[in-house]
This record gives sequence, structure tokens and C-alpha cells, in this order.
Amino acid sequence: MHERIIKGDHPSFSFDGRDSVPGRYLLAWEAEQFDALVGDVFGYFAVQLGLPEVDALRANRMPTRILATAGGIAPVREGADPASSPGPAATVGAEGGATESMPAPGFTHRVIVDRFEHLPFAEQSIDLIVLPHVLEFANDPHQVLREVDRVLRPEGRVLLSGINPISLWGARHLMPRLGCPVLPAQARLIGLPRLRDWFKLLSFDVDQYHYGCYRPPCRSQVWLDRMNVMERAGDRWWPICGAVYCVAAVKRVQGVRLIMPVWRKKEPTRRHVAVAASNRQRQPVD
Repeated sequence: MHERIIKGDHPSFSFDGRDSVPGRYLLAWEAEQFDALVGDVFGYFAVQLGLPEVDALRANRMPTRILATAGGIAPVREGADPASSPGPAATVGAEGGATESMPAPGFTHRVIVDRFEHLPFAEQSIDLIVLPHVLEFANDPHQVLREVDRVLRPEGRVLLSGINPISLWGARHLMPRLGCPVLPAQARLIGLPRLRDWFKLLSFDVDQYHYGCYRPPCRSQVWLDRMNVMERAGDRWWPICGAVYCVAAVKRVQGVRLIMPVWRKKEPTRRHVAVAASNRQRQPVD
């Protein structure tokens, strides 16, 4: 795996619940959804932004699969080819020394950027972008989607996941004493209806979306297993109240039609039709 780093001083967002019972429960559902959505997406370049705990591209078969994480200290040229890299996998430390980096399963390259509002990829160069819980931590989620629109090819696909505000998990996130067991307090939840409006403004078509994780965020595996009945009931009776959602959208670009000047048309030439003469003589009229 190759790695590039872009200079920056902003910390990467964190996913607090990856080692907890509800965190593993949520990440397992998201991994299952991503596997089903990326399996039939073809192209050359696929990018996952953030959350390396979930390998959202493991079921994808593109030759170049890039993991982009936030936070770095060394410069790199922007607008470069996604497949280009400075050499072997390495992480630049705070003192400027390079240390070897073990390749992450499923990825061929790694890029560390300052913020996801500015991606180091050329325009219309990416076929697939996955954003697991990125907009919830972004300073400007609108700019993140605009960058996704800039680097994505026409008919390219974008996948997103996020915590649903109208769920038991979202309600706990609004309680300062309890809080969401998988997200820090500074995370800003974005509902799926609002997200679909943002996609519509950018000319994206949302073709698939799914809600999941209807069980409450129990901190014990025993209690989480006891609430399994809510998983089946929630999917049938209150599907929009799942703790997490996953949405897939396609970038649409209107076709360009060349308008030619209207030339003056020539009138068709009239052809003279030969008429055979009749041998019958006309009788004189008295």
C-alpha cells in the first residue's frame, strides 16, 4: 500500500465506539451494507474517506482502492493522478523521519489529508467514493459534498452512512449526561431527508437507502441479544427510526447537445413528367 500525506494541523475525527458492544454492532451492520452496495460498481479508482475501522471497499474489484484519512504534516502536490504515489508505504513522523506502514487489507494506496473539504484528486477522476460518518464531523459538510461532486466522474457513485437523529441513538446523543455510545459530543447528526435535499441540489440521484440497527445502544452484549426482537419489528413497523442509515447516489450530468445554425434550405427542383400522347383524335364540335 502506498501512502501520501498532505500538510495540516487539524485532528482526524474519531469513532469512539469501535471497541464497545454497540459500536461493534453498528460497524457490523454498516460493513454488510457497504459490501452489498460496492460489489457491482465498476471502474478504476475507488476512495474511502475516513473510518479505517470499516473496510468499505473490501467487496469492490477496482484495481486502485484508496483510503483517505484526515490529519497530516507533510506536503504533496494536489490535483495529482489518484494512482500516483511517492514510493513505498511510509508515514512521516513529527520530526520529519519516515517510518514503515503496514498495508491495510483491501486498500492499495493511502492518502492523509488536512480536511475532507479539500481533496487532492483531479476533477472527474474517481469512480466511487464512500463516506462513512464523515459529514457528522466535517466543519463544512456542504463543501465536502461539493468536493465529492468535483472529483467524481459522470455517473460515478457515492455512498454515505450516518447516525439517524430520529432514533434512540440520536435521542441519546442530544442528552449531555448520556450521550451516544459511538460518537463524541461534538458530532453533528444529519437526517436522511436533509441529506437527500443536498444531493438534489448537486444533481445527484439517490437510488438506494437503508435504515438499520433498531435495538437500543445497550452496553452489554447480553442485553443487546435480548433486544433482538426489536430488529425484526423495527424493520417492519418503524423503518425510518433505525439508529443508522446508508444511502447511495449517482452523479448525473446533463447531456450537451450542439446547436447548429439554421441554413436556408434549397427548394426542390421540379421534374417534368413526360406524358404519352394519345393517338385518338378529337372530334370537331358542330
